[in-house]
Amino acid sequence: MTDCWNTDTGEAVYRSRDAVKNLRIKVRIERVTSTAALSQHLQQQVLSQQDRGDIELETLTSQGQTGDNDEELIVGWQEKLFSQYEMELFQNEAACQTPLDRQYHAEVKALNRTKGRRNHRIFTYTDHDRYTNCLPLHQMQSSDLLTTTKSSPTFLAERMASVRHRRQERRTMDCNIPKTKIINWEPTEEFMKNSHVVNNAMQTMHIMGDLGPNGRLGQKENECLLVTIKTDGNGTVIAKPDFNRGKEPYRIVTEGEKREVWRLTVENISTAMKPEEKDREQNMYKDLYVRHKEYLNSLVGQDFEMPPAGILRYLMNGEIVSAKGFEYDNLYIHFFMELPNNWSSLPFQSLSGVTQTCRTKTSGKENVAFFSYPFNFEAFYMSEKESEESILQWPVLYFKVLSLDSWQRYRTEGYGYLLFPAMPGKHTVTCHTWRPLQTGTVSALRRFFIGGSPELEDHSYVRIPGTFKGERLSRFGFCTETTGSVTFNLHCIQQARSFVDAALLKKRRQKVFDQLGGFSQQGAVCTILEAFQRARKNMQEARESLPRDLISATSQLQLESSA
Repeated sequence: MTDCWNTDTGEAVYRSRDAVKNLRIKVRIERVTSTAALSQHLQQQVLSQQDRGDIELETLTSQGQTGDNDEELIVGWQEKLFSQYEMELFQNEAACQTPLDRQYHAEVKALNRTKGRRNHRIFTYTDHDRYTNCLPLHQMQSSDLLTTTKSSPTFLAERMASVRHRRQERRTMDCNIPKTKIINWEPTEEFMKNSHVVNNAMQTMHIMGDLGPNGRLGQKENECLLVTIKTDGNGTVIAKPDFNRGKEPYRIVTEGEKREVWRLTVENISTAMKPEEKDREQNMYKDLYVRHKEYLNSLVGQDFEMPPAGILRYLMNGEIVSAKGFEYDNLYIHFFMELPNNWSSLPFQSLSGVTQTCRTKTSGKENVAFFSYPFNFEAFYMSEKESEESILQWPVLYFKVLSLDSWQRYRTEGYGYLLFPAMPGKHTVTCHTWRPLQTGTVSALRRFFIGGSPELEDHSYVRIPGTFKGERLSRFGFCTETTGSVTFNLHCIQQARSFVDAALLKKRRQKVFDQLGGFSQQGAVCTILEAFQRARKNMQEARESLPRDLISATSQLQLESSA
């Protein structure tokens, strides 16, 4: 007769656009004892045998006992229902310590003057009650009372039992951590276990039940957690246990000598919206979204920001991803940009930067330092009248990889450069580095023991310096050593008005790449493109200088040959 129970007592997560204040829950508890079960069984037999004139066993059923054995109540969101213990506690004004306690004192006095409270065994703890913040662990583990199988709580459940999910308390959980040591580089297992606590901003409500014997209500040890409802500001509602929705009731076994069994039923009886109200709400949301979109459009504007005529705008969002293959640990990168002629940047634009110091880790056969350091750059190129020697040069990023250990030994690990891509879009570039090498044992010993190594006075010497005016730069006698490589992720945007036709420029670039067979050296590609542009401009100037009759005769000749 009592073997069919609902053992699924886990949490259920719901999402709703409706206000949580409209939530209504019907809770019913019923005692399942041998006397009550026998009385119910005999009543069913008597009702089935009334036609045969049998005698009803009215002595086995007590009207006063029926009210103590079951109770059904409709509870609203954050509705305060006092227990017998709270009724006796808040009657004494001297026990009130906080403004909330004094408010409860006034409400209890008002209830005593009227017909009294409408609940008997079922009561609630709202989000503002101090009991909600310090419920005992055995009450928070009430799911063990609702199941037929014994399960031990996890470590996370024990830790979460002492955490309040409230907006009013935004303190960090581990307040004893000094502010000067935010990152623990070597966490212990105990530290990770103690820090593994989730602290979300949630509003909580507990529906409780006083399952004590008849005539002995109001004792704290007889209180049992029936239902827990949590919600956040995003429309998420968490119920534990879930609503029955026609399934079997939950089983509650009290602690103590008697081990009484109670039957729990939880139903959601919130008023459903009418179709016209739902349509009205959807229209209101659509109108709100349209107005918000119009507001955002008014802030952004309809006109696309364009640079002045004859100016190329170059934007780059880059990332220094990683560095690998270097000799020492604790690497960091110092980088700066060099702008060629006719290039300029904004006054507040930073043209240099330094990454954080990164400890390497072994990946395969090499040590890799993952920086994930973002940077952005914006520059403008102003086109002038091109001469025969003018070539469009792109900005260059020079960088230097360094190491600094715990003994403050500073070493130069490598130099490199990155030529900004001429093609817009996403690029992943790996730049190989080298460092100056001083021959001899003394230099190697100095680098190992006290740090220090030969450095470049001019970092642009990694490439051909912009100040170099000769035809060919000779590095004869300069000793270097290949070190590691640095990987970059680049997202480039080019924007221009009346600078070069975008579609035509794309066709030119594609044609040049096809002719080169996929040759991807950016300097050679830029040189070929600039030469192509100069040849086209010279052809246009020569065509404009020809007489009109010669141009018409040439066009007629072309038409006849094509025919």
